[in-house]
Amino acid sequence: MTDEHRSHPRDFVASLEKGLKVLLCFERKHSKLNLSEVARLTDTTPATARRLLMTLQELDYLHSDGKRFWVAPRTLLLARPYLMSRPAPQLAQPVLDKLADRTRQSASLGLLLDHEVLIIARSTGRRTLSTGLGIGSRLPAFCSALGRAVLSTLPLEEIVRYLSATPLDAYTPKTVRDLASATEQVQHCRTYGWAECNEELELGVRSIAVPITSVAGKTIAAVSLSVRAERMSMDAFRQMHLAAIQEARDALRATINFD
Repeated sequence: MTDEHRSHPRDFVASLEKGLKVLLCFERKHSKLNLSEVARLTDTTPATARRLLMTLQELDYLHSDGKRFWVAPRTLLLARPYLMSRPAPQLAQPVLDKLADRTRQSASLGLLLDHEVLIIARSTGRRTLSTGLGIGSRLPAFCSALGRAVLSTLPLEEIVRYLSATPLDAYTPKTVRDLASATEQVQHCRTYGWAECNEELELGVRSIAVPITSVAGKTIAAVSLSVRAERMSMDAFRQMHLAAIQEARDALRATINFD
């Protein structure tokens, strides 16, 4: 974030921003990182990265073996204030549990966050997926069903601008990577009311998502369901479970004020 986009740049603590970037660069594919990797992922100098890492280790937010660093259990405290004080995750859980139990699949609720979708609630059905997703997981918006659904009610120019600024990385050989196709997938949701991801994030996993809109018609979140590809085709998936996802969407929209 640049100074021109900050409301009060004089009150902005850049070192805090850098420290949070360090914590956020740890994820499933980057579970343990060395100093140079952290510097590259956070776009800081090695000297700055070292000071940040050592400070976070001293505060017990990171552990280290002397070469690599990984997050410590204390980092869970950073998510607790949101989970405990905001109503959305708590109110959404029974709805997602009902959807997962009814379909025997995994259900998720996500919000748009920069160029990703942040999962704020999730329920795993009896047929557990191997994706390792949970509350706090992030998915690329351009090729996930959740992301496409959340983007779907934006004006076309805004969609193109958003996707143009997004790295279209390949997660599987089936990932859509060109701007025209990525835009078309979002447009599909605008036309039909649902978005899909057919093995683009993980081979063997299919997802369908529907947007959750406010009274003013703005997409504020999305709810999705995921299945193993060997269990059913995308057509069968839609026929069997789309109505249930839409019912969950209606229940979430009626009970939750997303803020």
